[in-house]
Order: sequence, then C-alpha cells, then structure tokens
Amino acid sequence: MNSENTWPNGDVALRQRAEAMAKGRATGAPENFESISPQELQKLVHELRVHQIELELQTEELRRSQVELDAVRARYFDLYDLAPVGYCTVSAKGIINEVNLTATTLLGVVRGDVVDLPLSRFILPEDLDIYYRHHQQLFASKEPHVCRLRLQRPHSSPFWARLEATVVQDDESGAPLCRVVLSDISESMRAEAALADSELKYRTLADSGQALIWTAGPDKQCDYFNQPWLDFTGRTLEQELGDGWIRGIHPEDLARCLQAFTTAFDQREKFSLEYRLHHASGNYHWIQNDGTPRFDVQGNFLGYIGHCLDITARKRAEDEQKSLHAQLLQAQKMESVGRLAGGVAHDFNNMLSVILGHVELAQEKIVPGHSLFTDLEYIRKAAERSAALTRQLLTFARKQIIIPKRLDLNETMEGMLNMLQRLIGENIKLVWSPGADLWPVKIDPSQIDQILVNLCVNARDAITGGGRITVATQNVAIDAENCGLHLDCMPGEYLLLMVSDDGCGMDQETLKKLFEPFFTTKKTGEGAGLGLAMVYGIVKQNNGVINVSSEPGQGTTFNIYLPRHQDEEELLPKDVPVAPIRGGSETILLVEDELAILEMVTTMLQLQGYTVLAADTPGRAIALAQKQTEEIHLLLTDVIMPEMNGRDLALRLLSMHPYIKRLFMSGYNADVIADHSILDEGINYLQKPFLMKDLAIKVREVLG
Repeated sequence: MNSENTWPNGDVALRQRAEAMAKGRATGAPENFESISPQELQKLVHELRVHQIELELQTEELRRSQVELDAVRARYFDLYDLAPVGYCTVSAKGIINEVNLTATTLLGVVRGDVVDLPLSRFILPEDLDIYYRHHQQLFASKEPHVCRLRLQRPHSSPFWARLEATVVQDDESGAPLCRVVLSDISESMRAEAALADSELKYRTLADSGQALIWTAGPDKQCDYFNQPWLDFTGRTLEQELGDGWIRGIHPEDLARCLQAFTTAFDQREKFSLEYRLHHASGNYHWIQNDGTPRFDVQGNFLGYIGHCLDITARKRAEDEQKSLHAQLLQAQKMESVGRLAGGVAHDFNNMLSVILGHVELAQEKIVPGHSLFTDLEYIRKAAERSAALTRQLLTFARKQIIIPKRLDLNETMEGMLNMLQRLIGENIKLVWSPGADLWPVKIDPSQIDQILVNLCVNARDAITGGGRITVATQNVAIDAENCGLHLDCMPGEYLLLMVSDDGCGMDQETLKKLFEPFFTTKKTGEGAGLGLAMVYGIVKQNNGVINVSSEPGQGTTFNIYLPRHQDEEELLPKDVPVAPIRGGSETILLVEDELAILEMVTTMLQLQGYTVLAADTPGRAIALAQKQTEEIHLLLTDVIMPEMNGRDLALRLLSMHPYIKRLFMSGYNADVIADHSILDEGINYLQKPFLMKDLAIKVREVLG
C-alpha cells in the first residue's frame, strides 16, 4: 500500500518515520520463523492481537478527541463570533488584525473587508480626536481604557458605540496589541439624553416660577435650592447647601424654626412655617415655608421637598389697613368738597351762560373794529375760561351732564394723537401703544378727552427739556386679592389706560394730596389744581379705579381701570352704510413669513384690484424682485422675519427698484418695534391685527 496515497499530506512524514522504526525493530526478529515453537508463535500472535486492539482503542480515542475539538471550536464560534458584543484585535498602529462576526455586523461589513483596515475608517470624522486620544492613552499607560464615540456604517446613519480596550502581547511576535470590545450604546445614549432633558425640564420648571424650592435628604441636610431661592437670598448654592441656609434666618426666629423643622422630619409629616429670611436687598422678608415628606415606591423615606413664598405684603396687612382707612377718609373728604363744588359750579355756570349769551348778542350789533367790540372780546374770553373751570368743577362733582357711549378706546384715542402731540410740544415724544382686541367701555367721549389732556399736560410740565410720554391700553382681569390694594374696586375685567412719563416724579407727600381740589405744585397762575381732581371724578363717575406710582427722578405712571362693557344688545352690529373701499391696479410685493397671513393679505389686496407678488421669506422676495421687469409700486412687508428684518429687506430692494414705496406691518406693539431700532420715525406702519378697510385705506394712503 502506498503510504503517500493513504495518509493525509500532513502525516506523510509521520508514516515514513513509523516504517523506519518498524524496519529497525524487525532487525531483531528471528530470520527463520520455522524454528519458532508453536508456543512462541501463539504468544507472538497474541501480542499482535493486543497491539491491534490497542491501536483500535487509540483510534477511537483520537476520534473522541476530534469530536471534543470540534465541540470546542463550535463553542469558540458561539462565544467569540456570535457574542452579544463586538470583538476585534487592533495593532499599535490602529490596524484591525482580527474581528468577530458581531463586530462586522455592527460595522455593516463582511469579515474579509474589514481585516487589515484601520479602525479609524469606521469612526465619524467629528469623533476622530476622541479615538486618537483614547488609542494614545491606552498604549502609553498599558491600562484598560474606555471611550464613547460614534461609528458609521456604509449607507447608514452613525450610531453611538462604547470602546473598551486592553493592551496584550502578540503570541507569535510579542508586539503589543489591543483587544477592543465594541458595544452599541445608542439606546443608552438616548436614555441619557432623555434623562438630561427631563432633569432640564424639572430645573426649568423649578426656576421659572416665583416659589423658592428646596429639597433635603433623610439626614436633614438640604441638597438642592432653585434659582429663585438663590436670587432671593443673594447667596451661592454652595453657601446654602447642607445647613448653610439657616444662617439667613432672623435670629429671633431661628430657634422656633429649627425646632419645627426637626420635629417634622422626625415625625415625617407635612409642616408650614412662617419666619423672616435675609433678602439680597439687605432686609429681612417674611416667607411661608411649606414642606412635604418624600417616599419611594417601596415606602422608604427619602427626605423633604418644600416651597417658600414671600408673604411680606401679607404681614404688612395692618399697615395696609391703616392706609386704606386713610384713603377712605380722604375719599369722604373729597366727596364732601365735591358736593360743595358741584353746587357752586351749577349756579356759577348759569350766570356764565347769561354773560356769554349777552356778550355774543352785543358783539353781533357792533362792528368788529369798534373799541367796545374789543372790550367785549376780553369779557368773552374770560367767560370761556371761567366756563372751562366750571366744567372741571362739575366733572369733579360728578354732576356734569354726560352721554355715555359704547367706545373702542383705541379708535377714540387715535383721533386725539395729533392734538396731544401739538399740546406737549415737539421736544417730547408721544408714544402710542394700543392693546390688541381691546374690550369696549361705556363712557362719554369728551371725558376721555379731558382725562388724556390733563394727564398729558401734567406729564409735559414734569419733563425738563426732551422726554417721552407713553399712552397705552390693555385688557386686564383684577382678582379679589388685587382688589384689596384698590379702593372701591370689585373683581372683574377692566380696560387699562396708562399714561407714563420720564419726568421729575413725585414724593410720597405729594402723592397723598394729588387728587385734592385746588392742590397744585405749579407756580401761581400756571394751574388751578383741578385737573387731576377732575380726572379722579371722571374715573369714579364711571365706576373705575385710578392708581398712581411715582418716585423722585423716576417719572410717574397713571393707571386707570375702566370696567369692561358687556351689554350684548349694543354689541350687535348696526346697519350703518359702509363707504366703498377704494382699491387700485398697482403692483405690490407682499412679504410675510406667516403663510396664513400671507394668503389672507394677498386675497385682500387682490380683491381691491392690485397685482400681488407674494413671498414667505426675504430671500424669495429678493428673487421675485430680480425677475420682475415691470415696476413694483409698493413693498408691504412684515418687520421681524427670519433671514433679515423688514428694514434691511427694503434697503436691498431699493437698489433694484429705486422708486418702490414701503409699508411695514407687525404684530408687535409700536414701542417694541422702536426699542429694537428696526423702524425710524415717520415710516409708514400698520399694526396687526387689521381689517381690510384699514389695510385698503393705509395702502391707498401710501401709494397716494
């Protein structure tokens, strides 16, 4: 039998060696088997059979070893190639020498395409610095090292992975290698992000209110204070943690506070404490501290969470009661003076009517150039001034004949703005800030005129040189708690009319006498002291409230609250003929980033006959303007938009269409736009929301 054909190639040498050994052993055997006795021959046959059995046993043992080896290889495959994490061996130069199937699956490649490639090829470029620092530190320290970075698969999105590497020696060359365990941690990263987001929301919620929030552990040591607490005390978190917060308690309240705090913790019950806490201003403020014990789902005590509210105002209730009592006495005194003034004014007004009537009759009979006509003119002017003074007295006494009407205060006041500006002069800026969707009120329109004129004149006189007077309206709802701060105020919905200035302001003594008749801080002859008394009378006559805040050098603000008018019958539309809206045929470039408004205004303009080029971004508006070969007559644009604001857009378009007119619109109040320095004075401006009539009138006005 040819040994080269019956043995595997790897065992040929072994076969040849065995044959040589057999020949060597054969040299010691007898040359003539015939001389061997039967007993010796039988013994030799027996030995051969034993050897044969022994070989069979060895063969069986080899087969079992092969099976075990195959099992070990299968377990190695299961443990290494099919492990739940990826394994790879990387050289000191970062080349992948070996990799399991899990790693190739994570990387999205086959094993043959990843071996001998640098591991860095599979790392997101933005995270390569992380990998290089990790690899360098690993081989420098020879200690296990872990890093987190993003790996990228071919034709797939990157994923977060955890690299846990250990330095080992190569079995054959002895060169240092690193064995790397790769784990997909995308889910845990998302969970960490969600946890961080949840913690951020909690902290934002805790920091966004006015309550001072704290937490403490079972050891009675505080481990958290929110930002309002730190702002209130003016101390850092490190200063307050543990028991540092007790240093801010008023010495007179300290023992009582700590006793209640300790007792509540020991009994694990809710508690409510009132004590004085040092404020960042340097004073002590009264706070109410409410604490609640915390438990986990198993019922284990975790500590306390509490919130504090500043109750200084409530603690000053007695002072407020005294102040309210003084206001009541003042109101009663003014009511008495008002009744007297009303009686005098009524009779005096009758006499003035006679005087003025006869003066007018006499002037009809005299030539205007006659000297007597001039004397009568002096009498007439003096009588008119007296009549104006009488009207102020009657208003203060609430006896003037008035005709209340349902008013939109914004419309009423807008008709007065030009007159008020002339009244206060050019050196003072009048800022008009109308509230949106203003509730109606019921009041005599002339009374609104008198309120505004008197308040604006007083504001003008309080300003030296140039300044600013702001007139604003707003819807407000006053609850029962705030009503306690106002005299004769009932909870409900009110319209707020605010007039503020940046003038010299007033001290507290002046504020106490502000509404008294004939009280004035002006020089003799500059004022009769009835203007603010008249304002007070008008407000009270219409069941309103007036409140004044002022400090020397800080200006003055008058807040007038008029009740909302809710007569449903008068809210119904009246059959009043509406004048036709005048349109045009010009081309208008409309720019508005809110698509709903863009479509609405486009329709409004098209119904009026205009050609509209609509764009929802400044970039598209510029592109439309570049393509438009014919003239664009008007740019109607929102003020505040992405990419650029309306003013900058208008400047860009002027280079392409130098004769284009501009009309700006915005949902922000005019004073907000002015504060952002987006629009200059004198620019055409339309306040949102507006009706089609308002839009048509304004567009036509700008186009001329």
